[in-house]
Amino acid sequence: MAVARARVLGVQWMQRASQKVVLLGARTASRMTNDMLSGSYPRTPKGQATALKKYNMCVGDYEPYPDDDMGDPWYSWDQLDLRLNWGEPMHWQLDMYTRNTSPTPVSWNVMCMQLFGFVAFMIFMFWVGDMYPVYQPVGPKQYPYNNLYLERGGNPSKEPESVVHYEI
Repeated sequence: MAVARARVLGVQWMQRASQKVVLLGARTASRMTNDMLSGSYPRTPKGQATALKKYNMCVGDYEPYPDDDMGDPWYSWDQLDLRLNWGEPMHWQLDMYTRNTSPTPVSWNVMCMQLFGFVAFMIFMFWVGDMYPVYQPVGPKQYPYNNLYLERGGNPSKEPESVVHYEI
């Protein structure tokens, strides 16, 4: 077990070291080939007994996980939800074969009701705004130069009356 782990760590170290040397245009299809991976765990009782004796373990200490091709859940994957590392080839229909780990928190009916309820509320508010318009309060229009006295045809020899648009 420890030898296989050391082998995998050594291979990963070599890959990280070689990544700095690889040309920029080069791209690998995957990181580890089948030759680099460690072998499968012993499946027969005789093979398990040999492996236990090799690593000085008792029979009750070693319980292998069943091989379900789902990947080790405690491994530090680069992409945890898909259990893939960077550079590993992905199947064309990967989304069909992955487990659903992100369920929708709200059902489809509730989402539709919220959407259409919001749209109906906005339409109602626009209708209310159209039926009962609200404008900013305004005062009478104010013009400079004594309410444009001369421009509106006032007598230049006469003094115009003063216009006051405020109260004190």
